[in-house]
Amino acid sequence: MNYVDGFVVPVPKKNLAAYRRLSQKAGKVWREYGALEYKECVGDDVKPGKLTSFPQSVKLKPGETVIFAWIIYKSRAHRDKVNAKVMKDPRLADMMDPKSLPFDAKRMFFGGFKTFVEA
Repeated sequence: MNYVDGFVVPVPKKNLAAYRRLSQKAGKVWREYGALEYKECVGDDVKPGKLTSFPQSVKLKPGETVIFAWIIYKSRAHRDKVNAKVMKDPRLADMMDPKSLPFDAKRMFFGGFKTFVEA
């Protein structure tokens, strides 16, 4: 079964165009190096919950929205190989400097997941 990297990030609505450009570039690079799928989705129906929610998870501030994203790979080994190449790609150098990002990287969270159910 596939391996999935997932992440959630708060993005100021005024920076969505800049974030989209960054995301489109990143998606192209990930796909070039072999990622099977690259998706980034902007919040549409993500209300604060009583205990937990997407807005609470990133300490969403007024004027921000939530991005929910994932990248699919053949396996964890495949993911590790793809990511090693991506991290060295000079086209993404600006993404490695948190000061140049159109969002607060400190409130982003991410992780790798083994597929558990596939329907």
